[in-house]
Amino acid sequence: MRILLAGATGVVGRRLVPLLVAGGHDVTALTRRPERAAGLRAAGARPAVVDVRDAAALAEAVRAAAPDVVVHQLTDLAAGDLAANAALRVAGTRVLVDAALAAGARRIVAQSIAWAYAGGDGPADEDTPLDLDAPEPRRTTVRGVAALEDAVREAPEWVLLRYGMFYGPGTWFAPDGQRAADARAGRLTAGRDVTSFLHVDDAAAAAAAALGWRSGAVNVCDDEPAAGRDWVPAFCAAVGAPPPPSSEAARRAWARGADNRRARERHGWAPRHRSWRAGFALSGAAPAPR
Repeated sequence: MRILLAGATGVVGRRLVPLLVAGGHDVTALTRRPERAAGLRAAGARPAVVDVRDAAALAEAVRAAAPDVVVHQLTDLAAGDLAANAALRVAGTRVLVDAALAAGARRIVAQSIAWAYAGGDGPADEDTPLDLDAPEPRRTTVRGVAALEDAVREAPEWVLLRYGMFYGPGTWFAPDGQRAADARAGRLTAGRDVTSFLHVDDAAAAAAAALGWRSGAVNVCDDEPAAGRDWVPAFCAAVGAPPPPSSEAARRAWARGADNRRARERHGWAPRHRSWRAGFALSGAAPAPR
């Protein structure tokens, strides 16, 4: 297939490019940084230097690529600005979807998140509504996710990958990442909030597999949602931080983790890193928000 990958040099994209090339696909890889084009070319992709915020330039790049599938792995978290990331989900996705449809692409596979669900008991499945009425600053994140997902659903075929929180090399929670620094400074608290995790290599593998999945939203996460009182101490140990402070505050209703049964039962996909318990020890890092 002809595939256009937006976000090709991000934490998922740079792992996904070689998987797509190895699968025999013709890959056009977008980056807004000219200095990264040579690396994409060396990986077997055709680089296109364009900023997705430039609608005209993006439309031309997508038209030239004539993709069968557009894969959306765009984020804007280099500065840790969640509002900027939400703005990219809204405006960048809108421009990308418009360009994809104008170029005749039939399928869009897009990165979403598995912690935007409304509150409740137990891990959320894909039929759980999004938490659109959350207070700020969460509302900005959730509504950005909703705008992204609504735009992607305009494609004839679409898959929304609702990823768990990333961990592994290159994420915020790598040993040299910001959250590791927070842990060493005692700024992470082991509490009752529940999170579902995902090794970043599994995120890339799921995106490659989703080229053949039927349309729908899919939680892509490991098998063991975990409370902070379980995973935060393991994270601290993995990155050489002291034991964290603890909290007995009630779990926030939305911090419930996600159920990955649809990925398993409908699509036959399972993470190679089945649990954060083993994954943290192997990677020396814990999960990171995007």
